[in-house]
Amino acid sequence: MRSIRPPFAGRRGRGARRRTSPVLAAVCLAATLALTATACGSGDDTAGGDTASSAVGDGKITIPDDIRDRLKERGIDVDKWKDGAWKNWDKDDWLREAEDYINPIIEGLWNPDRMREADDPDENKGVDEADLSGDQGVTDPTPDPVAAEPVSTPYHDNAPEAGKLLFDAPEGTMVCSATVVEDPANPGKSNMVWTAGHCVHAGKAGGWYRNIAFVPSYNNDGATAAELENATKEDVAPYGVWWSDWAQTSDQWIEQGGATGGDGAPYDFAVLHVTPEEGGDGKSLEETVGSALPVNFSAPAVPKVESITATGYPAAAPFDGETMLQCTDKPGRLSILETEPTMYRIGCTMTGGSSGGGWVAVGADGKPALVSNTSIGPVSSGWLAGPHLGKEAKGVYDQVSGKFAGQ
Repeated sequence: MRSIRPPFAGRRGRGARRRTSPVLAAVCLAATLALTATACGSGDDTAGGDTASSAVGDGKITIPDDIRDRLKERGIDVDKWKDGAWKNWDKDDWLREAEDYINPIIEGLWNPDRMREADDPDENKGVDEADLSGDQGVTDPTPDPVAAEPVSTPYHDNAPEAGKLLFDAPEGTMVCSATVVEDPANPGKSNMVWTAGHCVHAGKAGGWYRNIAFVPSYNNDGATAAELENATKEDVAPYGVWWSDWAQTSDQWIEQGGATGGDGAPYDFAVLHVTPEEGGDGKSLEETVGSALPVNFSAPAVPKVESITATGYPAAAPFDGETMLQCTDKPGRLSILETEPTMYRIGCTMTGGSSGGGWVAVGADGKPALVSNTSIGPVSSGWLAGPHLGKEAKGVYDQVSGKFAGQ
């Protein structure tokens, strides 16, 4: 069994060949498994429970004194960081702890070429079934593959909450998927985004990723890769680029998350708070895209869920990461360890890059809500699995919302 890592976009000239790559953390179970998400950072000195969070300055015009001071304490000069010091991934400089997360805006970094291009960061890492310890718990039969279908364009008319997540890792520039979610502390004006934990933090063997930004309705009109070679930033990011000024994931992912063996997968989720790169018109992300999904932390048991729709931008072969796709299927159960929460699993042929994308189900009230996110899947594709959102996920969500209450 192998894990696949997130596609990364090396900055090359226009017209460079775009290759696909595996995704970052994966789980193995009776098949070759691949991780379909990337990483985002979090850290809060005052946060408690099973979560971790952290503040980030906007880095564009003014950084609050307390944030600047915290960066200095870690030996980081913000101006040097923005001028390229962020490219230093030496072990001693790759910040790992929850409170170390920083993400100052570097205006113009995410240009159309950088958003579009991707490459293989490294070879897949092998893993066998012996890496999975303990009882497998309740696992339903492997679902039949469900072919991913293109979302009708313009994407904003059909999945306005969905978008692409961009970030930098030691291997290069990587991509995941993400979803705009409601903020209970700021109804109708949310700046919160849901994604996978491995799309923000490397887990037990690494630290926070950098330059994390969300692009809602990326490539809104569904242009081909060839057409995008001459695209403007407005073409690929019609609703702007939104940088994560705060991020939070589970302590379990930070402490246990791994590229092989399935460690931390049931807690592979993260919540970001974002701010527009160019200041915007004062509108929130939710007001800008016109919608945000509620999050259901009390979703019924898997057998009682009629269907789930997963959305994302798969970038590993046979996809190219430029178009939004969806799969809809009745979920089954996937257990990594008997002592950990059972995950949702659906048939779906989406690949790496779709990691972090939202899973939506219709609730008892007849309205759609986010119930999970893409976390892992087989290297050969055919199915995906995502965490069941319980008290740990709600703790992450509530702390991010509470941090920005009234703002």
